[in-house]
Amino acid sequence: MTTAHRPPSHQLLPASLHEGARVLDPAKGREGIAQFIGPWEDPEPRRIVPCAVFVRPEGGGIEWTVPPGPLREAETR
Repeated sequence: MTTAHRPPSHQLLPASLHEGARVLDPAKGREGIAQFIGPWEDPEPRRIVPCAVFVRPEGGGIEWTVPPGPLREAETR
């Protein structure tokens, strides 16, 4: 996917970060699949996050939310 065809909220993200991409969250030391990238309202503090990434463990499990900045492309298996 080229950046020309990406939504405005995704324009500044690396091309390797897209929904369906295998990513590494270095802060948690975990790998997963990017399920959603975009604006999200955190229900606890009722705060809008302009660009959040929901990541789910490969093969299923509980997803977690992370800002896109620290995410890296995971190595291929």
